[in-house]
Amino acid sequence: QVQLVESGGGLVQAGGSLRLSCAASGSIFTINAMGWYRQAPGKQREWVADITTGGSTNYADSVKGRFTISRDNAKNTVYLQMNSLKPEDTAVYYCNAEGRLYTGSRFNSWGQGTQVTVSS
Repeated sequence: QVQLVESGGGLVQAGGSLRLSCAASGSIFTINAMGWYRQAPGKQREWVADITTGGSTNYADSVKGRFTISRDNAKNTVYLQMNSLKPEDTAVYYCNAEGRLYTGSRFNSWGQGTQVTVSS
């Protein structure tokens, strides 16, 4: 009932930048937290950053100072601006959102993932 569609991944050289976007759609009454996770080959999915409706942000130590998460509540969209990219940032990046539907039910949904590859 809630779809998350990510975009913006790609191939970039070390030191470069990429901006990921994730738009949520469906019978959404409200979205509380939105966040980004990533999964590198052979590794478990890890949390990268999240943002509340009010704009409070949290970052993993590995990306602090290089990545910036933001959101447009009117568009139900979250962004991840990634600067000073490193080869170790290479992973599939997933968007996550949790909130409530118009039915009153809670939801916790994931996007399909977008590949980010950083070459050295």
